[in-house]
Amino acid sequence: MTMRAFDQINVIPFIDIMLVLLTIVLTTASFVSQGLIEVTLPETETAEAATPTDEKIIELSINSRQQIFFTDQLVTEAELEQRLKTLNKESVIVLRVDESVRFKHFVFIVDMLKKYQLEKLSILTRKHTQ
Repeated sequence: MTMRAFDQINVIPFIDIMLVLLTIVLTTASFVSQGLIEVTLPETETAEAATPTDEKIIELSINSRQQIFFTDQLVTEAELEQRLKTLNKESVIVLRVDESVRFKHFVFIVDMLKKYQLEKLSILTRKHTQ
């Protein structure tokens, strides 16, 4: 019995598996990117699409009940300050604030970010539709 050399490799099963994995990843990613905290973002005329980055993003949210969340965890103002104190100054911060939130809560967050020199800040809004 002689061994026959493979002239080609059948890649169809590999492609099938990769497509299934891609479908799972894309489905999961869409749920993760929407966030778990319900926030109605304020509208702006000049909203821009978020650009992807390789850096770890820290998400701060304030919902309509004036509750503060640090990466999906409910925190007090004191706990938030402790967490911000430990962040690298190059950390990317994304701020999501419900449109009904009192301005003093927004100012508190921005003041804490300035205090700890966390200057890479993006404030999420939604594009005004007519």
